[in-house]
Amino acid sequence: MFQQLAHIGAGNLILIDPDHAEDTNINRMVTLTHNDAVNKLAKTAVAERYVEAINPNASVTVRDKPWQMEPQLLKDCTAIFGCVDSVVARDELERFARRYSIPYIDVGMDVHGEEGRYFMTGQVVTSLPGRPCMRCMGFITEEMLAAEQKRYGAAGGRPQVVWPNGVLASTAVGNFMALLTPWNTDLQPCLYLEYDGNRSTVQPSNRLLFLDGFSCTHFVGTEGVGDLVL
Repeated sequence: MFQQLAHIGAGNLILIDPDHAEDTNINRMVTLTHNDAVNKLAKTAVAERYVEAINPNASVTVRDKPWQMEPQLLKDCTAIFGCVDSVVARDELERFARRYSIPYIDVGMDVHGEEGRYFMTGQVVTSLPGRPCMRCMGFITEEMLAAEQKRYGAAGGRPQVVWPNGVLASTAVGNFMALLTPWNTDLQPCLYLEYDGNRSTVQPSNRLLFLDGFSCTHFVGTEGVGDLVL
């Protein structure tokens, strides 16, 4: 996403990721080089280098640590993009975004299967203030959270490759632009898009059929409250 945001002129970016590059990241992280992986360069440094090469006037803030250690950086963001591996991490980011009435755009993909038959799937889920949340959409459930916590929070390996990541990143940035710019005022971004890598399709999830006119009840009393002042 940082690549596309840089090219469309996003002038203020906050890049947060505690991970460092490895050779296994080369097949899925755009702009990452062999030397970056050998030197285990912070992923945020890789992204910062690219953004500043495209737009030297951009303001880029990087943190090589979990976002929970400096949440104040995100409180005034126009939107938050999440590219995380676990259900718990998605839940935490959405809760934070709802508290500060910030659009949250979640992106994820997976490759699964066995014995020569593999399936590539992914999604772009957009959680907007006052609209259905990821629980409303059935994308996050208490059962999923409990199952992951039983595994001590481990999400497990998520095989990824660059071309589906590119499709999903483009879709997420498209949703962001639909929210931000006036050219799409007659339409709203699709809240739940599913990617089928085997068929190379992106289409609205059937789950949206049950959410027409639906009001979220999961964040009543917490949405938009911001910081509590005692």
